Amino acid sequence: MIAVVDSGGANLGSVLFALERIGVSAIVTADAETIRRSDKVILPGVGAAGAAMRGLHERGLVTVLRELVQPVLGICLGMQILYERSEEGETDCLGILPGVVHRLVPRPEMPVPHMGWNTVTLAGRRPCPLLPTEGEWFYFVHSFAAPAGEGVVAVTDYGTDLPAIVVSGNWFGTQFHPERSGVSGERLLRRFVNL
Repeated sequence: MIAVVDSGGANLGSVLFALERIGVSAIVTADAETIRRSDKVILPGVGAAGAAMRGLHERGLVTVLRELVQPVLGICLGMQILYERSEEGETDCLGILPGVVHRLVPRPEMPVPHMGWNTVTLAGRRPCPLLPTEGEWFYFVHSFAAPAGEGVVAVTDYGTDLPAIVVSGNWFGTQFHPERSGVSGERLLRRFVNL
């Protein structure tokens, strides 16, 4: 069973539909026991870090999420709140990954939010179980970015390399939206489901 965590985010339906397109059923839930018993967990997110963390606190899911041992995929804001803090509202996050999520600095040729299709390439020699092929296109929408660090296994170029995929133990994160990334996103979701 795959649990899609209901933290109040707006992209729950898109994630469910993307999973259905690859023949995978999932349940949207805020029930702690259902999440604990799931084979895989997806933590989607759209919006602000503070609101997402408030939603998780109100639903009693912060400790539950921190204790998960099965594969967990954070998507966009769901990836960002895996870190210790976010500059967005100076928000304390889940603290699963070290570091602080920072605001992107706009430039004339690189507006913020970073919105649109970008390629993703491997960062260094560490393999990425979700991305076997470099140069695939994924859809991004974000104004904040994860810090560079040891967990970053793939990046995207937006004037500088930005973390696109992070992996640490059973924790996976994508800054882009695989549920809105067509065939590339479907391949990535299928790889996560088959871990």
